Order: sequence, then C-alpha cells, then structure tokens
Amino acid sequence: MNIQEEDPGTDDVHALLLEHLADMRIHSPLESIHALDIAALRMPAITFWTVRDEGVLQGCGALKQLDTELAEIKSMRTAPEHQRKGVANLLMHHILSVAAERELKYLLLETGTPDAYKPARLLYASHGFVECPPFADYKLDPYSVFMRRAMQV
Repeated sequence: MNIQEEDPGTDDVHALLLEHLADMRIHSPLESIHALDIAALRMPAITFWTVRDEGVLQGCGALKQLDTELAEIKSMRTAPEHQRKGVANLLMHHILSVAAERELKYLLLETGTPDAYKPARLLYASHGFVECPPFADYKLDPYSVFMRRAMQV
C-alpha cells in the first residue's frame, strides 16, 4: 500500500467521497454532517492523502491545519471492498507522523455517535484519541462525538 498526496477531485477519489457523504446521510441528519466538499478539501490549509495498492484506491484522509498547534482529521474513509485490511490504521499512522513532523500539540476530530461510526471511534481510541468538548466552530450535537489526541513533542 502506498500513501500519497492527491487531488480529491480525481475521479475515483471523488466517487469515494460521494459514497462517504451518502453513507453519512443514512446515519445522521444533514445539520450533523460536517464533511468537506471537494473545493474545501483543496484549500491550502488541508493536506489530502489517498491510499492505493497497485493504483487501486483503498482509502483517503485529510488533515486540516487549524493553527500552528492544532489540526483536525477530516474525510477518513476506506473503500468498502478494502475494509478490515489495515487501510485506516496505515493512514492513521501516516497522519500521526505528519502531525509529529509539524510539531502539533493536538490532533482533533469529529465523528458520528450512531452505531455505524463505532468502528471509526474504536480506531481513533486505539490511537490515543479521547473524547473532548466541541472545538473550532462545532457545537454540541447528539449525532457528534469530538475527540483529541495530545502529541508527544
């Protein structure tokens, strides 16, 4: 598996992101969906990666720099046919490595509370993320859980 920076508008990546949004709409009301669109994922404050194996897209994820000490994980998604193959774990290790290189103090994220998001919450917890209050522009929401991880600098 290979992790690389890539344009989120690439055809297969865009299709995976649309699938991600559609899946979230099944489990959360629209006002509780905080996924970024393609234009937002192309903003300078965001680094977007894909995971590919022999060119086949397996997953994606992004890091949104909030300031010099904080960044938020966005758009983590594994293609359904590649789930439980270590894609998300590999990508999480990569994001943690980049956060360490950037000397960030905290990584933050928002994910859902419904059962469909349980695997994501377990993944994040396994990498040291703990629940925290809402951050940035987020508000308390019964469909959202907020998590953070202190980085060792």
